[in-house]
Amino acid sequence: MFHVFGFFMLVRAVAVGETLVLMEKFDFEKMLRAVEKYRVTYMPVSPPLVVALAKSEVAGKYDLSSLEYLGCGGAPLGKEVSERFAARFPNVDIGQGYGLTETGGGAARHIGQDECKHYGSVGRLAENMEARIVDPVTGEALPPGQKGELWLRGPTVMKGYVGDDEATAATLDSEGWLKTGDLCYFDSDGFLYIVDRLKELIKYKAYQVPPAELEHLLQSHPDIADVAVIPYPDEEAGQIPMAYVVRKPGSNITEAQVMDFIAKQVAPYKKIRRVAFINSIPKSPAGKILRRELVNHALSGVSSRL
Repeated sequence: MFHVFGFFMLVRAVAVGETLVLMEKFDFEKMLRAVEKYRVTYMPVSPPLVVALAKSEVAGKYDLSSLEYLGCGGAPLGKEVSERFAARFPNVDIGQGYGLTETGGGAARHIGQDECKHYGSVGRLAENMEARIVDPVTGEALPPGQKGELWLRGPTVMKGYVGDDEATAATLDSEGWLKTGDLCYFDSDGFLYIVDRLKELIKYKAYQVPPAELEHLLQSHPDIADVAVIPYPDEEAGQIPMAYVVRKPGSNITEAQVMDFIAKQVAPYKKIRRVAFINSIPKSPAGKILRRELVNHALSGVSSRL
Protein backbone atom coordinates (compact mmCIF):
# COMPACT_ATOMS: atom_id res chain seq x y z
CA MET A 1 0.00 0.00 0.00
CA PHE A 2 3.02 2.31 0.32
CA HIS A 3 3.34 2.48 -3.48
CA VAL A 4 1.34 5.28 -5.11
CA PHE A 5 -0.31 2.82 -7.53
CA GLY A 6 -1.46 0.46 -4.80
CA PHE A 7 -2.53 3.33 -2.58
CA PHE A 8 -4.76 4.88 -5.22
CA MET A 9 -6.30 1.51 -6.06
CA LEU A 10 -7.26 1.22 -2.38
CA VAL A 11 -8.73 4.75 -2.40
CA ARG A 12 -10.61 3.95 -5.63
CA ALA A 13 -12.18 0.82 -4.13
CA VAL A 14 -13.38 2.71 -1.06
CA ALA A 15 -14.62 5.69 -3.11
CA VAL A 16 -16.85 3.63 -5.41
CA GLY A 17 -17.94 1.09 -2.80
CA GLU A 18 -16.24 -1.98 -4.23
CA THR A 19 -15.49 -5.20 -2.38
CA LEU A 20 -11.73 -5.33 -1.92
CA VAL A 21 -9.81 -8.61 -1.67
CA LEU A 22 -6.45 -8.16 0.07
CA MET A 23 -3.63 -10.70 0.36
CA GLU A 24 -1.35 -10.50 3.38
CA LYS A 25 1.58 -11.58 1.23
CA PHE A 26 1.71 -12.06 -2.52
CA ASP A 27 1.78 -15.59 -3.87
CA PHE A 28 0.91 -16.23 -7.54
CA GLU A 29 -1.13 -19.40 -7.06
CA LYS A 30 -2.91 -18.06 -3.98
CA MET A 31 -3.84 -15.01 -6.06
CA LEU A 32 -5.35 -17.29 -8.72
CA ARG A 33 -7.35 -19.10 -6.04
CA ALA A 34 -8.61 -15.77 -4.69
CA VAL A 35 -9.76 -14.67 -8.15
CA GLU A 36 -11.66 -17.94 -8.55
CA LYS A 37 -13.14 -17.95 -5.03
CA TYR A 38 -14.24 -14.31 -4.84
CA ARG A 39 -15.04 -13.89 -8.56
CA VAL A 40 -12.66 -10.94 -8.85
CA THR A 41 -13.45 -8.66 -11.82
CA TYR A 42 -10.65 -6.09 -11.63
CA MET A 43 -7.02 -6.34 -10.57
CA PRO A 44 -4.22 -3.78 -10.37
CA VAL A 45 -1.04 -5.50 -11.58
CA SER A 46 2.58 -4.89 -12.51
CA PRO A 47 4.08 -6.13 -15.82
CA PRO A 48 5.75 -9.26 -14.34
CA LEU A 49 2.32 -10.51 -13.27
CA VAL A 50 0.93 -9.98 -16.79
CA VAL A 51 3.87 -12.02 -18.12
CA ALA A 52 3.14 -14.79 -15.60
CA LEU A 53 -0.57 -14.90 -16.49
CA ALA A 54 0.21 -14.98 -20.21
CA LYS A 55 2.72 -17.83 -19.90
CA SER A 56 1.89 -19.83 -16.79
CA GLU A 57 0.41 -23.29 -17.18
CA VAL A 58 -0.77 -23.06 -13.58
CA ALA A 59 -3.19 -20.26 -14.52
CA GLY A 60 -5.08 -22.72 -16.72
CA LYS A 61 -6.05 -24.78 -13.68
CA TYR A 62 -8.25 -22.03 -12.24
CA ASP A 63 -11.51 -20.42 -13.30
CA LEU A 64 -10.55 -16.84 -14.09
CA SER A 65 -13.65 -16.14 -16.20
CA SER A 66 -14.81 -13.39 -13.82
CA LEU A 67 -11.87 -11.16 -14.76
CA GLU A 68 -12.82 -8.20 -16.94
CA TYR A 69 -9.99 -5.71 -16.53
CA LEU A 70 -6.36 -5.45 -15.41
CA GLY A 71 -4.99 -2.04 -14.51
CA CYS A 72 -1.25 -2.19 -15.20
CA GLY A 73 1.47 0.18 -14.03
CA GLY A 74 4.77 0.47 -12.17
CA ALA A 75 7.00 -0.39 -15.15
CA PRO A 76 6.79 -0.55 -18.97
CA LEU A 77 4.62 -3.34 -20.42
CA GLY A 78 5.75 -4.44 -23.87
CA LYS A 79 3.48 -4.78 -26.89
CA GLU A 80 4.48 -8.42 -27.37
CA VAL A 81 3.44 -9.39 -23.83
CA SER A 82 0.14 -7.51 -24.17
CA GLU A 83 -0.65 -9.31 -27.41
CA ARG A 84 0.19 -12.67 -25.89
CA PHE A 85 -2.02 -11.96 -22.89
CA ALA A 86 -4.88 -10.83 -25.16
CA ALA A 87 -4.62 -14.07 -27.15
CA ARG A 88 -4.95 -16.13 -23.97
CA PHE A 89 -7.54 -13.92 -22.24
CA PRO A 90 -9.54 -12.32 -25.08
CA ASN A 91 -12.29 -11.10 -22.74
CA VAL A 92 -9.96 -9.26 -20.36
CA ASP A 93 -8.84 -5.71 -21.15
CA ILE A 94 -5.47 -4.39 -19.98
CA GLY A 95 -5.53 -0.68 -19.26
CA GLN A 96 -2.10 0.84 -18.76
CA GLY A 97 -1.32 4.00 -16.88
CA TYR A 98 1.67 6.11 -15.90
CA GLY A 99 2.38 8.27 -12.90
CA LEU A 100 4.78 9.01 -10.09
CA THR A 101 4.53 9.73 -6.40
CA GLU A 102 5.72 13.22 -7.43
CA THR A 103 2.67 13.67 -9.70
CA GLY A 104 0.20 12.59 -7.04
CA GLY A 105 -0.69 9.44 -8.95
CA GLY A 106 -1.76 8.98 -12.56
CA ALA A 107 -0.49 11.39 -15.21
CA ALA A 108 -1.65 9.32 -18.21
CA ARG A 109 -3.95 6.34 -18.73
CA HIS A 110 -6.13 4.37 -21.10
CA ILE A 111 -9.86 5.09 -21.06
CA GLY A 112 -12.21 2.59 -22.65
CA GLN A 113 -11.71 -0.57 -24.71
CA ASP A 114 -10.51 1.20 -27.85
CA GLU A 115 -7.63 2.93 -26.07
CA CYS A 116 -6.68 -0.33 -24.33
CA LYS A 117 -5.91 -1.77 -27.79
CA HIS A 118 -2.98 0.64 -28.13
CA TYR A 119 -0.60 -2.02 -26.80
CA GLY A 120 2.68 -0.73 -25.45
CA SER A 121 1.24 2.71 -24.74
CA VAL A 122 0.29 4.04 -21.29
CA GLY A 123 -2.56 6.07 -22.77
CA ARG A 124 -3.17 9.78 -23.12
CA LEU A 125 -2.47 12.56 -20.63
CA ALA A 126 -4.81 13.00 -17.68
CA GLU A 127 -7.00 16.08 -17.35
CA ASN A 128 -5.17 19.34 -16.59
CA MET A 129 -1.76 17.70 -17.14
CA GLU A 130 0.78 19.23 -19.53
CA ALA A 131 3.73 17.37 -21.00
CA ARG A 132 6.76 17.92 -23.14
CA ILE A 133 9.45 15.63 -24.48
CA VAL A 134 12.89 17.19 -24.00
CA ASP A 135 16.29 16.29 -25.42
CA PRO A 136 18.19 15.32 -22.22
CA VAL A 137 21.41 16.83 -23.58
CA THR A 138 20.31 20.09 -25.24
CA GLY A 139 17.07 20.74 -23.36
CA GLU A 140 15.30 21.25 -26.68
CA ALA A 141 11.60 20.32 -26.92
CA LEU A 142 11.06 17.42 -29.34
CA PRO A 143 8.10 16.67 -31.67
CA PRO A 144 5.91 13.50 -31.67
CA GLY A 145 7.77 10.31 -32.54
CA GLN A 146 11.10 11.43 -31.08
CA LYS A 147 12.41 10.02 -27.80
CA GLY A 148 13.50 12.22 -24.95
CA GLU A 149 12.95 12.89 -21.26
CA LEU A 150 9.33 13.36 -20.23
CA TRP A 151 8.58 16.59 -18.35
CA LEU A 152 5.19 17.06 -16.68
CA ARG A 153 3.34 20.05 -15.23
CA GLY A 154 -0.06 20.24 -13.57
CA PRO A 155 -2.01 20.91 -10.37
CA THR A 156 -1.21 17.51 -8.85
CA VAL A 157 2.57 17.82 -9.27
CA MET A 158 4.41 18.10 -5.96
CA LYS A 159 5.81 21.36 -4.58
CA GLY A 160 9.11 19.66 -3.72
CA TYR A 161 10.88 17.17 -1.49
CA VAL A 162 10.53 17.97 2.21
CA GLY A 163 13.85 19.12 3.68
CA ASP A 164 15.82 18.51 0.47
CA ASP A 165 16.18 21.72 -1.53
CA GLU A 166 18.97 20.26 -3.67
CA ALA A 167 16.86 17.33 -4.88
CA THR A 168 13.90 19.66 -5.46
CA ALA A 169 15.97 22.02 -7.61
CA ALA A 170 17.28 19.11 -9.65
CA THR A 171 13.78 17.74 -10.30
CA LEU A 172 11.60 20.86 -10.68
CA ASP A 173 12.49 23.81 -12.89
CA SER A 174 11.52 27.43 -12.24
CA GLU A 175 8.35 27.10 -14.35
CA GLY A 176 7.06 24.08 -12.42
CA TRP A 177 8.06 21.38 -14.89
CA LEU A 178 8.79 18.04 -13.24
CA LYS A 179 11.71 16.16 -14.85
CA THR A 180 10.59 12.54 -14.63
CA GLY A 181 13.88 10.88 -15.62
CA ASP A 182 11.95 8.61 -18.02
CA LEU A 183 12.80 8.21 -21.70
CA CYS A 184 9.49 8.51 -23.57
CA TYR A 185 7.77 9.62 -26.74
CA PHE A 186 4.29 10.58 -27.93
CA ASP A 187 2.77 9.29 -31.16
CA SER A 188 0.77 11.50 -33.52
CA ASP A 189 -2.49 10.59 -31.73
CA GLY A 190 -1.25 11.73 -28.34
CA PHE A 191 -0.54 8.30 -26.88
CA LEU A 192 2.45 8.17 -24.53
CA TYR A 193 5.06 5.40 -24.71
CA ILE A 194 7.57 4.72 -21.93
CA VAL A 195 10.90 3.42 -23.26
CA ASP A 196 12.99 3.16 -20.08
CA ARG A 197 14.58 5.07 -17.23
CA LEU A 198 17.28 7.41 -18.54
CA LYS A 199 19.70 6.34 -15.83
CA GLU A 200 19.27 2.66 -16.80
CA LEU A 201 20.20 3.05 -20.48
CA ILE A 202 23.13 0.86 -21.48
CA LYS A 203 25.92 2.91 -23.09
CA TYR A 204 27.26 0.69 -25.89
CA LYS A 205 30.00 2.63 -27.71
CA ALA A 206 28.22 5.76 -28.99
CA TYR A 207 24.75 4.19 -28.71
CA GLN A 208 22.15 4.00 -25.96
CA VAL A 209 20.34 0.69 -25.47
CA PRO A 210 17.08 0.56 -23.44
CA PRO A 211 17.04 -2.62 -21.30
CA ALA A 212 13.23 -2.71 -21.27
CA GLU A 213 13.10 -3.04 -25.06
CA LEU A 214 15.25 -6.18 -24.98
CA GLU A 215 13.33 -7.56 -21.99
CA HIS A 216 10.03 -7.21 -23.83
CA LEU A 217 11.40 -9.17 -26.79
CA LEU A 218 12.85 -11.92 -24.59
CA GLN A 219 9.62 -12.25 -22.62
CA SER A 220 7.90 -13.24 -25.86
CA HIS A 221 10.10 -16.37 -26.14
CA PRO A 222 8.13 -19.49 -25.14
CA ASP A 223 11.09 -20.99 -23.22
CA ILE A 224 11.71 -17.92 -21.06
CA ALA A 225 9.72 -17.40 -17.86
CA ASP A 226 11.30 -14.10 -16.83
CA VAL A 227 14.27 -11.92 -17.75
CA ALA A 228 16.24 -8.82 -16.84
CA VAL A 229 18.83 -6.97 -18.93
CA ILE A 230 21.68 -5.03 -17.33
CA PRO A 231 24.85 -3.22 -18.42
CA TYR A 232 28.07 -5.22 -18.14
CA PRO A 233 31.43 -3.39 -18.35
CA ASP A 234 33.51 -3.91 -21.48
CA GLU A 235 36.92 -2.40 -22.27
CA GLU A 236 36.17 -1.80 -25.95
CA ALA A 237 32.47 -0.88 -25.90
CA GLY A 238 32.16 0.68 -22.44
CA GLN A 239 29.11 -1.43 -21.62
CA ILE A 240 27.41 -4.40 -23.24
CA PRO A 241 23.85 -5.72 -22.75
CA MET A 242 23.76 -8.77 -20.48
CA ALA A 243 20.63 -10.86 -19.92
CA TYR A 244 19.70 -12.72 -16.76
CA VAL A 245 17.23 -15.41 -17.84
CA VAL A 246 14.80 -17.60 -15.90
CA ARG A 247 14.03 -20.71 -17.96
CA LYS A 248 10.52 -22.12 -18.05
CA PRO A 249 10.28 -25.52 -16.29
CA GLY A 250 11.60 -28.20 -18.62
CA SER A 251 13.34 -25.74 -20.93
CA ASN A 252 16.98 -26.18 -21.94
CA ILE A 253 17.37 -22.95 -23.86
CA THR A 254 21.05 -22.05 -24.22
CA GLU A 255 23.06 -18.84 -24.11
CA ALA A 256 23.59 -19.00 -27.88
CA GLN A 257 19.86 -19.42 -28.51
CA VAL A 258 19.03 -16.40 -26.34
CA MET A 259 21.55 -14.22 -28.15
CA ASP A 260 20.47 -15.45 -31.58
CA PHE A 261 16.79 -14.79 -30.78
CA ILE A 262 17.56 -11.13 -30.07
CA ALA A 263 20.12 -10.70 -32.87
CA LYS A 264 17.46 -11.50 -35.47
CA GLN A 265 15.20 -8.70 -34.24
CA VAL A 266 17.39 -5.72 -33.35
CA ALA A 267 20.14 -3.49 -34.69
CA PRO A 268 23.68 -4.84 -34.13
CA TYR A 269 24.46 -2.44 -31.28
CA LYS A 270 21.46 -3.74 -29.30
CA LYS A 271 22.50 -7.41 -29.37
CA ILE A 272 22.67 -9.40 -26.14
CA ARG A 273 26.35 -10.27 -25.70
CA ARG A 274 26.33 -12.10 -22.38
CA VAL A 275 23.76 -14.41 -20.74
CA ALA A 276 23.38 -15.93 -17.27
CA PHE A 277 20.64 -18.30 -16.09
CA ILE A 278 19.15 -17.86 -12.61
CA ASN A 279 16.21 -19.10 -10.55
CA SER A 280 14.37 -15.79 -10.20
CA ILE A 281 14.70 -12.10 -11.01
CA PRO A 282 15.01 -9.90 -7.88
CA LYS A 283 12.21 -7.34 -7.75
CA SER A 284 10.82 -4.71 -5.44
CA PRO A 285 7.38 -5.13 -3.81
CA ALA A 286 6.04 -2.94 -6.63
CA GLY A 287 7.34 -5.36 -9.27
CA LYS A 288 10.30 -3.31 -10.49
CA ILE A 289 13.48 -5.16 -11.38
CA LEU A 290 16.29 -4.59 -8.86
CA ARG A 291 18.99 -4.14 -11.51
CA ARG A 292 21.61 -3.02 -9.02
CA GLU A 293 21.48 -6.43 -7.32
CA LEU A 294 22.02 -8.13 -10.67
CA VAL A 295 24.85 -5.76 -11.61
CA ASN A 296 26.58 -6.48 -8.28
CA HIS A 297 26.08 -10.21 -8.82
CA ALA A 298 27.51 -10.05 -12.35
CA LEU A 299 30.53 -8.07 -11.22
CA SER A 300 31.22 -10.30 -8.20
CA GLY A 301 32.34 -13.14 -10.42
CA VAL A 302 30.95 -15.69 -8.00
CA SER A 303 28.93 -18.72 -8.94
CA SER A 304 26.33 -18.25 -6.24
CA ARG A 305 22.78 -18.67 -7.49
CA LEU A 306 20.06 -16.06 -6.97
